[in-house]
Amino acid sequence: MKKILSILLLSALIIGCKTTANKESGTTSSVSSTEEDLKYYFKATGNEPFWGIKMGNEEIVFTSLIPGKEKITFPAVEAIRAMDANVKMYKVGNETASAMISIQQLDCQDSMSGAISPYSVKVEIKNNSDLETKKLSGCGKYLTDYRLHDIWVLEELNGYKVFATDFQKEFPRIEINSTENRFSGYGGCNSVTGQIFFEKDVLRFAKVISTLMACPQGNKEGEFLKALQSTTTYSIENNQLILSNPSKKLAVFKKVD
Repeated sequence: MKKILSILLLSALIIGCKTTANKESGTTSSVSSTEEDLKYYFKATGNEPFWGIKMGNEEIVFTSLIPGKEKITFPAVEAIRAMDANVKMYKVGNETASAMISIQQLDCQDSMSGAISPYSVKVEIKNNSDLETKKLSGCGKYLTDYRLHDIWVLEELNGYKVFATDFQKEFPRIEINSTENRFSGYGGCNSVTGQIFFEKDVLRFAKVISTLMACPQGNKEGEFLKALQSTTTYSIENNQLILSNPSKKLAVFKKVD
């Protein structure tokens, strides 16, 4: 009987250890995922041969199934912008390899999955010892900052604190879906919806549509919607979302759960 009890106790301890380890592992994975999301702002992939690229503020990482080019890390560089097209080019190199990466804002269909991405990507890459350059093509997208994915209530507009009397019923709010790059909410009088355009540190609110209910005199919904459509950049700190453009700070929101 004692022997059976000892076996049962040992089994319980082993199961408990495994459960704890899995929980710890899950926590670590979650932290790594968020760090990864902030580290890289653009990702692209291609087929035949399979390859991928991740672009960040500190490094550009190329991976593939091509012999000798399984993983190559380049220091990050500033983009070279083409004059006559919406194309960005990155000329990168290290002690063993060099590459030219071209990103064009053009709908791109994955040759295997059929998925549509908003950017077409071309890569010309070679090891310094190679005689020929490998030319690759694929599709990519900018990774919208996951921290935007929340509900935000307006606190300041064009440098001034807002009050309930500035709007008809309640303070304006926006709910951003960073996965689908869209938003919805309340403008202070009407419901609003639209899309967001995200490219590295650039944030724009596009195709803004609102319902057509007449607003009382003095309602600042028009100013609020103009601020959204004038936004070009943002920052997030202390549970606040700050929308700006080169001229001024446009709006400050507070995160709500």
